[in-house]
Amino acid sequence: MCGACEMVKAFLTLRKVSFIEKNVSIDLEGRAELIEMGHNATPVTVIGDRHISGFNANQIDGALKDLIDS
Repeated sequence: MCGACEMVKAFLTLRKVSFIEKNVSIDLEGRAELIEMGHNATPVTVIGDRHISGFNANQIDGALKDLIDS
């Protein structure tokens, strides 16, 4: 597992946010979804209609806030 992937998982767990993990190295449907979204690297965090590539705490927090406020 990549370091950034572990950071995203730890951050979401710290924020008490449930998530679905898709390991695209073994999940062919998950890999197809990733490519269909226009990404070819992990992690990609999908929150609402936002796709956050890599680990960015500020973007994740912002997307969570936007989701809650909507």
